[in-house]
Amino acid sequence: MLDIKKTIEGGKALFAISGRVDSTTAPQLDKQIKESINDITELTLDLKELDYISSAGLRVLLATQKQMNQQGEMKILNVNETVMEIFEITGFSEIFTIE
Repeated sequence: MLDIKKTIEGGKALFAISGRVDSTTAPQLDKQIKESINDITELTLDLKELDYISSAGLRVLLATQKQMNQQGEMKILNVNETVMEIFEITGFSEIFTIE
């Protein structure tokens, strides 16, 4: 299951993502992000409650990072040990701004 809570104020967006991002739920995350970030210059993804992310979820984050490179910045907060290990193994920890 995936739960996404969005907060958008001016040019800033915060997405609090919880549950699992896998091949079943990644399209839902992709749709929610794409619908919301056209005029956003600062995107923050809070992954505090994210239990798991698959390659499908990583593709969504990478596509989002590429779009945000064109229009502003993206940062990821509160990455737990399990998800951070996935980021490190795939090299995504070098691509994303993780705080």
